[in-house]
Amino acid sequence: MSGRQAFDPTLYLVTDPDLAGGRALVELVARAVAGGVTLVQLRDKRADARPLLEQARALKALLAPKGIPLIINDRVDVAAAAGVGAHVGQSDLPVAAARALLGEDAILGLSIDQPEQVCQTELGLIDYVGHGPFAATGTKPDAGVPVGVAGLQVMRGLLRRPLVAIGGIHEGNAAEAIAAGADGVSVVSAIVAAADPEAASRSLRQVVDQARADRKVA
Repeated sequence: MSGRQAFDPTLYLVTDPDLAGGRALVELVARAVAGGVTLVQLRDKRADARPLLEQARALKALLAPKGIPLIINDRVDVAAAAGVGAHVGQSDLPVAAARALLGEDAILGLSIDQPEQVCQTELGLIDYVGHGPFAATGTKPDAGVPVGVAGLQVMRGLLRRPLVAIGGIHEGNAAEAIAAGADGVSVVSAIVAAADPEAASRSLRQVVDQARADRKVA
C-alpha cells in the first residue's frame, strides 16, 4: 500500500441525503469536517451517475485542500471518474475489478459482514475493512444482526488492515467500538441528522480520541 493515499479513519462520515433535512451537502460536510471528521464517504443510492459525479467533484474541491480523502459508496465508475476512492460491499464489484478501475493509488474499502469472508478476500488490494452493523441502525435496513463488541473483537483478531466499525454508531457507543479494536467509527445519522453537525462531530471526535488514548494506556 506504499503508493496509496494516506487516510485517517478516526471519524468517518457517511452522507445520506434523506437525513440532511434539505441542507446543502457541501455545507453540511464542511461543518462536520470543522468538528473533526477525518474521512468522508459520499453515499446516495438513488443518484444517477452524472449528478453523483458533480457532487463528488464539489466535495473533492472542499476536502482535498484540507487533506481529507473522499470515498464514494458502491459506484466505482464514478469514483474513478472523479479521481477519488471507493467503498464496496459483498454484493458489489469484486475488489480486484474495483482496484483495476481505480488504479493503484486510490483508497479502496470493503465491507466484511462475516468472519469467514476474510479468507475469501484479496486483502492486499484493499486499504481498510468496515465491519458491522455494530448496533441496530435505521440507515441501512438490510444491515443484518448487530455484531456488537464481540463481533468486532473477532474481526480485529483476523485482520491487520485498519478496521472501521460501521452501523448504529453514536456518541453513546463509539467508545465501546474503539475499545473492541476498531481504528475508527463510521457515522451517518449522528452527524448528518444533527441540528449542528459541527458540534456533533466535535463531541464524537472527543469520545473516539479519548477511547483510543484509554486503549493505549490499558
